[in-house]
Amino acid sequence: MSVWLCFLSDFSYGNETKIETLVVTAGRYAQGIAERVESISVVDNDVLKKAGNTHIQQSLASVPGANLARGNGQEYLPALRSPVLTGAGACGGVLTAEDGIPLRANGFCNINELFESFSETARHIEVIRGPAGTLYGSNALHGLINIISRDPVEDEGGLLNVETGPHDYHRVGVSANHHFNTEGDGISTDLYLTTDGGYRDHSGVDQQKASVQYVSHIGDSRVRTRLVATNLNQETAGYVEGESAYRDPRLSRTNPNPEAFRDAYAIRMYSLIDLPINRDSQIQLSPYFRKTKMRFLQHYLPGQPLEENGQESIGIRTSYYLELDKKLNLVSGIDTELSEGYLWEVQESTTEGSEFLQATIPVGKHYDYEVTAWNLAPYASVNWQVGDKLEITGGVRFESARYNYDNNMLSGRTDANGIACDFGGCRFSRPSDRKDRFSNISPKLGALLQLDSEFQLFTQLAQGYRVPQATELYRLQREQTVAELDAEELNSFEIGLRKLGDSLSFEWVAYAMEKENVIFRDADYFNQSNGKTRHWGLELAVNYEFSESLRFEGSTSYAEHRYDDQRELEGVELNGNFVDSAPRTFGSYRLQWSPGSLISAELEWLHQGSYFTDPQNAHRYPGHDLLNFQLAWQWDQYGFSTRLLNITDRAYAERADYSSFSGSRYFPGEPRSIYFGIDVEW
Repeated sequence: MSVWLCFLSDFSYGNETKIETLVVTAGRYAQGIAERVESISVVDNDVLKKAGNTHIQQSLASVPGANLARGNGQEYLPALRSPVLTGAGACGGVLTAEDGIPLRANGFCNINELFESFSETARHIEVIRGPAGTLYGSNALHGLINIISRDPVEDEGGLLNVETGPHDYHRVGVSANHHFNTEGDGISTDLYLTTDGGYRDHSGVDQQKASVQYVSHIGDSRVRTRLVATNLNQETAGYVEGESAYRDPRLSRTNPNPEAFRDAYAIRMYSLIDLPINRDSQIQLSPYFRKTKMRFLQHYLPGQPLEENGQESIGIRTSYYLELDKKLNLVSGIDTELSEGYLWEVQESTTEGSEFLQATIPVGKHYDYEVTAWNLAPYASVNWQVGDKLEITGGVRFESARYNYDNNMLSGRTDANGIACDFGGCRFSRPSDRKDRFSNISPKLGALLQLDSEFQLFTQLAQGYRVPQATELYRLQREQTVAELDAEELNSFEIGLRKLGDSLSFEWVAYAMEKENVIFRDADYFNQSNGKTRHWGLELAVNYEFSESLRFEGSTSYAEHRYDDQRELEGVELNGNFVDSAPRTFGSYRLQWSPGSLISAELEWLHQGSYFTDPQNAHRYPGHDLLNFQLAWQWDQYGFSTRLLNITDRAYAERADYSSFSGSRYFPGEPRSIYFGIDVEW
């Protein structure tokens, strides 16, 4: 089960102590999850194996409040206590990290950045639902998705995984651990190679991921160093257009954009250094280096320009833990990084369409700029055990982000040669060289009350923020010369009840949030930041054991995400409307049967409620329900598994939206399919 409830069998209450079975790093140091005030979900390695982890959306489907929309190939749009985030201001709304280190540099996010993680071999995935800015900073606006890698000293030996499926899908993975001594020094390697022909025309994917980790000890200090490299070559399928086009079995397999592609690689190297000072304090240092590069065809824009972007960054995240006494502890530190990024966009052929489009979208280079960014953020968090039953936690973070932008082209609205476009000027506007600075404070205050040996009540006030990204500040359009953007801010209140029992565990959470300075693109294609939305919702995660062999696990969410300002779009006032791509209900429900240690089976029901596909709330996707089945058999060191997805062969859309230019459009979901896998351990 993805939520922490199924792993928690321990906490201390009064004189009764139960063994803690799950430790998370969400608080920047190892801590029992029952001690955390935040709403934290955990997807463990067993769940990742059952899901197949062919796409990150499958791995997170069982997390309450998480509703990622799968795109083509390895692409996706994030949603965590939020609408499906798309368009201006979308990327960076949810912070993604690996071992606590963000996958992308601050200010250089990508909406699909989780495909650069190595989730296939993760020990587990931690998800903080709601703002996590106090400890993690910018972009942890709606929450955090943190991939926790396996430790080289966990197991000695290796694993070979082979999986095959429809549409020429094949994946081979090899993992190996070796221990050098009894002190805990060791090395691990992981290699995963994936190829997928895609269930739509010209939508194949080739992806390679490799990782090497080394653990060493110097005195009482422990150093874990990891090098990760990923590469993606993808043929991208675009939307199919027309009302309910996803229901047409022929049309749903087509690809209107066979020319589209995405190539991306990422390299990360980091160390996790634990430096004990004494029995009451320790220091953790996490120095890191990152490099990414991506090229893709913007097939969804007139003229289909080619974009290339990349960034290099170095940084260090620090944490100092001090136990002041048995009832009071402090976590503090400073996070800093230096980044250099670039972007260029070029159009190779004449724009198709009207005379206006051809005149205002010229052939040649549209943008070419570089940005140097520096980020500095001190923070502190305090936990205070007031009595046997009450714990109070509070913290604050100050973050300063600076951008130094250099334009490598002529400034203004001309084409690359300085020639003005007809109809008032070119669509693309390049600001002159400039510097920008953003400063934010992110506080939090929470309380955890132990009601009795099984029930906990918790509540938290928190604020998250997201600084404007480089593309929003410097890739402007029309007569806009300066993007007057402020950092998005989200104020959140939540209250929850947990039950930690032997046969029945659950977590119920209610939350309300206000989001200010929301970035949106108006009818003139300007990025504006004076938007406001409000959000409230209920989340429930349940784990019930009928018997030793039969278990039910479920997570369900109800949420309302509405516009809360007087903005208009195409003459329609949006105040009070539902934000598009925001279903009110969704959930995952699983019935698991394990008659013995050798065999297990799971029946899964995925529910997606209806949602509006445009801000005016004039068009709607009806939602869908899917059934999946998984069967696994373990014999000695051999494991055999099969997954049957979309048992009823339901026609559905992974994502639906509405465009004023093309009408309703969809990413069709995969038809009924079956996958087979073999694991060999040694």
